[in-house]
Amino acid sequence: METTLSRKLEQFIKLSSEDRSVLYRLSGERVRRFGAREDVIREGDAPKDVYLLLSGWACRYKQLEDGRRQIVAFFLPGDLCDLNIYILKEMDHSVGTLTPATFAEITRSTLEEVVLNHPRVAQGLWWETLVNIAIQREWTVNLGQRSAFERMAHLLCELYIRLRAVGLTKDGGCELPFTQVDLADAMGLSPVHVNRTLQELRGAGLIVLRDKWLEIPDLDAIKNAAMFNPNYLHLERGPHEQAARVL
Repeated sequence: METTLSRKLEQFIKLSSEDRSVLYRLSGERVRRFGAREDVIREGDAPKDVYLLLSGWACRYKQLEDGRRQIVAFFLPGDLCDLNIYILKEMDHSVGTLTPATFAEITRSTLEEVVLNHPRVAQGLWWETLVNIAIQREWTVNLGQRSAFERMAHLLCELYIRLRAVGLTKDGGCELPFTQVDLADAMGLSPVHVNRTLQELRGAGLIVLRDKWLEIPDLDAIKNAAMFNPNYLHLERGPHEQAARVL
């Protein structure tokens, strides 16, 4: 059976049926459910397991002593929250949910056994790690060089394409469950500026946003507006449109 993780890794490498079975078992072990706006693991905690997001949305964030928050990554279904985090003594950031979410907790011994005995899965996991690093680089460019309009368009393109890669888009649209405060904390903007920028994107006909559902009428047009080059996502295979329930 397919999982969002197997779909994601198959953007890079062809997995065998045995590989997919292993990933399916990983997705079913030690499942934990969290409500919206809950911390999964906090800065300063000692990490023990690797968290695989099965459903819902989450983020990696840093928080200053006065409460100001910077979201530095969004986690989507199929994402691993720091593949090798267990080698560190303590967390230097926090992982929290944005919506109700389900995670699989993967132990160090289980992950090391999978990597040792399933080389295609191991290659896929290395690819996943490198893509995450590439996303961080692109976010740095986004914050440092793009205008608010370009920045927002770029983030929406990225999220849509990442969701499409694991089969979680439909008819040119996808879930977008963020608040404007979440977007502000990810993009270095005020909530008022986020609201104004979303209105500008709507006015330009680049997005339709209603009831936490994002539609992109013309993907090429919003890519051009954002100066979006998807090469940093390193998606080697074609997109999956939503066709079946996946873990």
